[in-house]
Amino acid sequence: MLREFRTFIAQGNVLDLAVGVVIGAAFGKITTSLVEDIINPILGLLIGGIDFSQLKLVLREAVGTSPEVAIRYGNFLNIVIQFVLIAWVIFLIVKLANRLRLSESLAAKE
Repeated sequence: MLREFRTFIAQGNVLDLAVGVVIGAAFGKITTSLVEDIINPILGLLIGGIDFSQLKLVLREAVGTSPEVAIRYGNFLNIVIQFVLIAWVIFLIVKLANRLRLSESLAAKE
C-alpha cells in the first residue's frame, strides 16, 4: 500500500493539482480584492450607500445579558452579491483568456 501511495504521489496529475490549488487560492484573493475594494464601493455609490449587512429580522430582543436573536439576512445578501460579482469577474477573465488563446492559435496557423 505504501508503494502504491508513493506511485500515486509521484504522478504528474497530483503535482499539477497541488499547483492548481495554490494558484487558485492566490487568484481567489485577487478576485475577492477586486470585488471588495474596487467594485463594491462603486456599486455602493450607485445604490445610494445602502449597507445590506445591517438588515435583519429580530426574533427576540436582547434582554439583560441575553443577546438578541435575529435572522441576519442582510449579511447573506452581501455574500450572495459578492459571489455573483466574483463569478462574473472570473467569467470575464476566462472569456478574455479564451479570446487571446484563439487569436494566438489563429496567428500560429498563418
